[in-house]
Amino acid sequence: MKTQADIQATRPAIQIEIKGASISSIAGFYREINRVFMAGEDWVLGDSLDALSDMLYGGYGVAAGGGAVVILWSDMAQSRAALGVEATRGWLLAKLNTPGKFDRVAIQAQLDVLERGDGPSYFAIIESIFAEHPRFQIVQA
Repeated sequence: MKTQADIQATRPAIQIEIKGASISSIAGFYREINRVFMAGEDWVLGDSLDALSDMLYGGYGVAAGGGAVVILWSDMAQSRAALGVEATRGWLLAKLNTPGKFDRVAIQAQLDVLERGDGPSYFAIIESIFAEHPRFQIVQA
């Protein structure tokens, strides 16, 4: 009897393309993710790293079904720059300016690390989230 892993291993990989040139901000990243992953769904992913991870766990939209997904990411350097330190700083500052919703001490600590040049950029955080989901492979196109 085949296991779920055996069935998934025999499915051909789905290939999708992220157009990095269309990503100029964090909101632009989520627009692109929704365009690519959520085609055919009647809802869209919110601008949230937790939501991104949940989507990858759940396999919604084009990634439904559990098979391997190869993500061809064109203009990755442009995306990396757009989601770099400045975008990350703005994201963290916006959290600090939302009283009662986030742990201000933790967010300030992340901001301090970023300002010292040691903290991950938003792009690096996205890469780490994808790395936690081995059925998704990012390939620079």
